[in-house]
Amino acid sequence: MRGGLRASMAWLHNWVGIVTGWVLYAIALSGALSVFRPEISVWMHPELAGRTAQAVPATAAAIGWLQAHAPDSPAWYLSAAGPRAPYTWALWLQDGHYVQRALDPLTGAPDGIRDTLGGEFFYRFHFQLQLPYPWGRLLAAIAAMVLVLTLLTGIVVHRRIFSDFFTFRPRKGQRSWLDAHNLMGVAALPFHLMIAFTGAVTLGTLLFPWGIGAAYHHAPAAFDTDMSPATVARPASGHPGTLAPVDAMLRMADQRLGRAGLGEVYVFNPKDAASSIVVTGANGDRIGYATHVLQIDGTNGRVLKEDREDRPVMATFAVLYGLHIARFAPGPTRWLYFASGVLLACVIASGLRLWTIRRRRQGRTRGLVAMERLNAGMIAGTPLAFSAYFLANRVLPVSMPGRADHEVQAVFIVWGASLVLAVLTPAVWSWRILCGAAVVTLGAIVVLSAPWTTGVEQGTAIVAAALALGFAFAISRTRRGGMSRGRQIAVSR
Repeated sequence: MRGGLRASMAWLHNWVGIVTGWVLYAIALSGALSVFRPEISVWMHPELAGRTAQAVPATAAAIGWLQAHAPDSPAWYLSAAGPRAPYTWALWLQDGHYVQRALDPLTGAPDGIRDTLGGEFFYRFHFQLQLPYPWGRLLAAIAAMVLVLTLLTGIVVHRRIFSDFFTFRPRKGQRSWLDAHNLMGVAALPFHLMIAFTGAVTLGTLLFPWGIGAAYHHAPAAFDTDMSPATVARPASGHPGTLAPVDAMLRMADQRLGRAGLGEVYVFNPKDAASSIVVTGANGDRIGYATHVLQIDGTNGRVLKEDREDRPVMATFAVLYGLHIARFAPGPTRWLYFASGVLLACVIASGLRLWTIRRRRQGRTRGLVAMERLNAGMIAGTPLAFSAYFLANRVLPVSMPGRADHEVQAVFIVWGASLVLAVLTPAVWSWRILCGAAVVTLGAIVVLSAPWTTGVEQGTAIVAAALALGFAFAISRTRRGGMSRGRQIAVSR
């Protein structure tokens, strides 16, 4: 009975991992980078290096600039400056499309600051996969559920999983891959289970929309109101109006939010008599996300609504979401999140590699050549494409129109080229070529992080150098296998 259950779980573990492995790998890697979203944004805005900013005056300056340069946008969405982000991040509607820019903390203007999404790209890609709504989020939600299933079945399959954690046998082929897979999986297993479960929960309404439809009769506005009453803007009156002095309103909100301070600031209908300003806490002092929200009348500064979330279900959801995005985390905890995310990507990559090794040894070669080549394109090509994003940030002209879009396009151009190379080249050679290219690009990031005087520059250089050494080691391991065996594999693949 136990053997039958374990065999069934092994089959499920293998196949759900293979079907979604490449998507999960990209999600895990971008999620690890998202932990340092503000720091990546600072690195990609070298004009702001070494700057500091205070949330209230920086946000007031940003709103003042938006009043002059984006008055017709129906709303302005701002993320307040803080210790990790010395700028205001703003989003507004302009000429029919949304613009996202970092705004100077003193002038509130984007002038002189390069147009880039910075770390926001990795954060959005992590749960949207650069696909239109809702398809990207739905795919990420399914992948999160699959990851929970894969982790649980992996625990059942590896009955000696914890004892094997202390066992690693190098240069043993399939055995070494399995040892590495087990070791990395167990090292951060509680984190992997937590991040997979909380990821699935945060996107749960996409997976199970029927309850909301039944309870609210397909009225999403009513659902949003019940979820967070203070964040829902009142409708425009149709009569012109002027915002009251913003400084005073933001200072009042900052005092009422206490230790949390300003987090997100949304200005709705800024030219209307029914304008409103929604302010959420920064959540740096607690795990739960957005638990204290104020809505202020934009024309007179009077508090319209104040919401301190204490409903058990909503508070639980806020904690789960807060655990996933880790805004509460101090520096050492963020590094643990990052390292555990990288380990998860390595677990997925080693599982994909182990599956191909096992099937080749079993003589089951149908479709195996394509799988091995695509593995090389995805596993080595994804970090190469992500590193190209950093290089594009420093290579593209600062004044280039649509610069942020071109940086993102660089990711997918390199990614596509990696996959084409992998499909057309024997796997043993595409591994070496793509890993070598990753060493070069990551080394370039180390150089571009000079003069390494700030913590962001130092952290970026250290991570890039460590990853470059990892890819260099991977190249040395493929060469150490011997040219005779390499040629034999190359011919077969």
